[in-house]
Amino acid sequence: MHVSHRHTSPELETQTRILNAAQRLFARRGYDGTTTRDLAQAAGVAEGTLFRHFENKKAILVEVATRGWVDILTDLLTELSEMGSYKAIAQVMRRRMLHMHENADILRVCFMEAQFHPDLRERIQTDVIEKMTDVAEAFFQTAMERGTYRPMNPRIVAQVFLGMFTVAGFSQDSVMKNGSSPAAMKEMAEGIADIFLNGVLAPSDAQ
Repeated sequence: MHVSHRHTSPELETQTRILNAAQRLFARRGYDGTTTRDLAQAAGVAEGTLFRHFENKKAILVEVATRGWVDILTDLLTELSEMGSYKAIAQVMRRRMLHMHENADILRVCFMEAQFHPDLRERIQTDVIEKMTDVAEAFFQTAMERGTYRPMNPRIVAQVFLGMFTVAGFSQDSVMKNGSSPAAMKEMAEGIADIFLNGVLAPSDAQ
């Protein structure tokens, strides 16, 4: 996923090049394995230019991860809001999984680097995860009010759903073999959606 802007001023274009270059390098070499010189060369700018746009290398990492999460989860929640039915979770999951390769770099940066940088983890939690959970909670609350979902704590439902989406996002590298077919990903998406909507108990046991 590339960072993009509607505006095309030279300053914003330079910042975009820096962030896109950082996303690629952090995903492949890791934060610690990437120098500011590497970033400048990959972005096609002077090393000093980096620090006219960002305070330091850590600020670049935080910006890359935060914007990446916002884009990914905004896409997800937009799809949820446009679903024809509250039961069409599998379709959303499948589309997200089929396009997950487009987001591979940012997911790798977000999940791997957040383990080693508490400040990054806190920024993602406060600026992204909590806000996205708020939106998802409102979505599921509406579904409950309309009688599509049974009454329960919508906050917990939102947290569970976003957690399952995260697993689906990494399915090609962890849950499923690399290079899995669209049919296999469809089956995985439908399985996740089925468990989310119906649970795992047999009907007679669920009573």
